[in-house]
Order: sequence, then structure tokens, then C-alpha cells
Amino acid sequence: MPLRFAVVGDPVSHSRSPAIHREALRLAGLDGEYVALRVPRFGFDIVAKDLRTGALDGVNVTMPLKGEAFEAAEMLTAEAERSASVNTLRMNDGRLEGHSTDVVAFRQVFGRAPEGAPLLVLGAGGSARAAVAAWSRDGVHVSARAPGRATVVGAAVPWGEGLPGAVVVNATPLGMAGEELPESVLAEASFLVDLPYGSAPTPAVVAARAAGLGHVDGIEFLAIQGAASFRWWTGVAVDLDRLIEVARNA
Repeated sequence: MPLRFAVVGDPVSHSRSPAIHREALRLAGLDGEYVALRVPRFGFDIVAKDLRTGALDGVNVTMPLKGEAFEAAEMLTAEAERSASVNTLRMNDGRLEGHSTDVVAFRQVFGRAPEGAPLLVLGAGGSARAAVAAWSRDGVHVSARAPGRATVVGAAVPWGEGLPGAVVVNATPLGMAGEELPESVLAEASFLVDLPYGSAPTPAVVAARAAGLGHVDGIEFLAIQGAASFRWWTGVAVDLDRLIEVARNA
């Protein structure tokens, strides 16, 4: 029977995940499909039912459903438990298992970051928690536009302030619609991970390129976590460079 995977959330029409995973299926020689399913807030019960009945073999979860996915999971991987976040699910021995491939992707990306640099995470949601969970060094700092809602553990940095030599993770939506990050944040950074993506590079990525700053943009990050999801579902590792290429051209 063909495998069936999906990305669920609202909106999802912009997602490049279908292109990434369809190529992964082709590279792996597996019969299956990957679709984007628009599922509004409070609608995750339907997705969970499809996983339990076998209508879906695995899902990636995006906003606004990540919290619901975490609550629905009956068992968690170490990455999901440590980050208190879930973005990928499958059935495991009759139970709904939640995983954070964001943590896996951040670990891979942080391997490129300068030694001894502190971490500055912009944001307070699941992706921000995943970044902190993946960080294996000292010096975790968090900057949230609404500090009262922050759920990420780290030394608080006022929004808009930079941190000398920091590895900066933008885990906010800023950049998807052309918004700029605070100038001082990038001016003092040693490396940038910019999660938002759209049809054109975000202003933060443009600035990083101009400054010769090492960086990973949202499309590359999506492909890395997509490869991790595919490997978790199928046990098959495929060519990451090819997935990044497909993601950029989707």
C-alpha cells in the first residue's frame, strides 16, 4: 500500500514540504505521496484520527497546531520531551508518537557555528524551545517581543538588543512579509539561523550575505528537518543537498 504523509496547519499553501518529501520518496524508491492539508486551530483531532486509522503514515505540523500536536502525543522522543514541542508524528506500537525534527535540524546547523559563541534566540514558541534544547553549550539568551508569554528558558535580553558574537536564531515570523530584524541584533552576530522564508530572501538573510556572515536560511532549515522527518518515518536517509536544491526551486 502506498505511503501517505502530510504537512498540516493553517496556512499551508505556501509550504515547500510537499516538494521536498515527494523528491525524498523518489530518491528512496518508495511508493507514496505527501500533501499539504489545511487544518485550522482546534482541528488536530481529525489528524490524530487519520494517523490512528492508517489513513496517514506520518505528519509534519506547522502553526497553529504545534501545541495541539504536543498534547495529542501519547509518547515523546527525547527531542520532543526536552523541547516540550512536537512538529512530527507517527504511530508507534499502537500509540501516537511525537518528535521534534527541529531539534535534530538545529543540532546539525549549530555544528557550523563558531566555537565559544553564545546563543541568542528571538522568539518564545516551539521553534525557540527546540533551538534551546539543541544547544549543547553554555550561554543561552532569549529575546521575546512579549516577554510575559515567554516559555523558553534562558537569560532574558530586551527585544532589539544585540549580543556580542552571538549565534542568532530568528524563531519569529519576522521576515516572511519583508520585516527587518533589529539592526543591532545582526550587527553583533557571528552566525544567523533565520527560520522564516518566502518567495524572496528575507531582509535578515540579505543583510547576512552582504556582511559575509555565516547563515542558514529558512528554506535550507526546512529541508534539513524534512530529511530528518523522512528518515524517522521510513528509516531511509536520502541526499540532503538534492532536497535543499528542490526546496529552493519549489
